[in-house]
This record gives sequence, C-alpha cells and structure tokens, in this order.
Amino acid sequence: MPLTREQICQRAAQELKDGFIVNLGIGMPTLVANYVPAGMDVWLQSENGLLGMGPFPEDAAVDAELINAGKQTITARPGASFFSSSDSFGMIRGGHIDLCILGAMEVSQEGDLANWMVPGKMVKGMGGAMDLVAGVKRVVVTMEHTSKNGSSKVVPACTLPLTGKRCVDMIITELCVLEMDPEMDPSRRRFVLKQVAPGVTVDEVKAKTAAEIIIPANVGIVGG
Repeated sequence: MPLTREQICQRAAQELKDGFIVNLGIGMPTLVANYVPAGMDVWLQSENGLLGMGPFPEDAAVDAELINAGKQTITARPGASFFSSSDSFGMIRGGHIDLCILGAMEVSQEGDLANWMVPGKMVKGMGGAMDLVAGVKRVVVTMEHTSKNGSSKVVPACTLPLTGKRCVDMIITELCVLEMDPEMDPSRRRFVLKQVAPGVTVDEVKAKTAAEIIIPANVGIVGG
C-alpha cells in the first residue's frame, strides 16, 4: 500500500550520512528530523539562523521563541548554534550544506524543480529554495506522486514557475523512489525507478507518472 507522510520521511532519512549538514524544507520534509537514525551525528540547519535542530518538542517542552524557517516550534540539540539569516544563507550559497530535503509541486524528467508558487495565488516569496538547490551538494524531494485531481506531479516539463533547473537528485513519494542516474548523459537526464512501496506495482507507478522514467530489470521494495 502507498507510504504515509511519515514513512516517506523515514525513507528520506535513509539518505542522511554521519557528519552531514542538512537543510529540511517547509512542510513534509521537516518530519525527517524525527527519523534521524540512532547514533548518527547529523546537523540540521535552518535558513532563519540555526545549526543543530533536534526533533519536534513534546507539548511540555515547547519554546515559542525557538522556531524553524517555517515558524514551527522546534528543539535544539546539544552544541547547537544561533546566528543571523545572512550567515545562514552564506553557508548555503558557499556550498557548505551536504543535503537538502524539499517539497515540490512539480518535478520534470530532467530534474527541474517547481516548488514555490502557483500562478494566481498569493505567496510571500520564494524563500530559501532557490539558494538551496543552487548551493547544496544533493537535493532530495519528498512529495505526493499525484495532485488532488489525480494528475502526475512527475512531468515531462514543469508548467509552474521554476525554483531551479536540473537540480533534483532523488524523488520519494507514497508510491516509489526515483533517483537520477549520475552516469547518464547530461544531455538526457532521466530518473531511474529504484524502489516501489510495499504492495505497489511497477505498472501502477508507470500509469501515474507522466514523465519518461527508466525501469530497470530489478526494482527494490521500500523497507525490503
């Protein structure tokens, strides 16, 4: 059956590595903070000026002045540091973030990302996503595979305003894990189907994916 939001984030947490500095985008990606593997030393960074975010607090431990970039209350791990937003963006633009996990409205088959606005709807701005996809070493997207009307969000070409071009390395949805093949001809980037959710078939993924993707002979199972 399809993965829940929590299971998508658990799978995304498997992309973390010891010593990584990681930025978690607003929305679903913030849940990844709750699934950092035990014993792994990962430093979570927030654009508003924090390095060392911990998991979300229990009700009794909420500190209204300790928030992430999405204005959610958070915790800080021992050794955390606080600094200005300009310093935070200096880290991002300087290439010091190993991995970011972001949400998306659309991802193209070449890895273009659209995640900041829907035309005609009020938005406050792009936020840090444009800087993140340009400055970090690896970009993972967590999102629902289809929109509310059933149309695919993994598309041949994005129709929404772009956040970045050819920047997404992995997509994790409720149906599957898609990973960009680093050995592929750069002029013809395509995602490879690496895993499907338990009970989800390759044919179901193909039917719900508008983009051209590569289907290898052996496809794994998430959690298998």
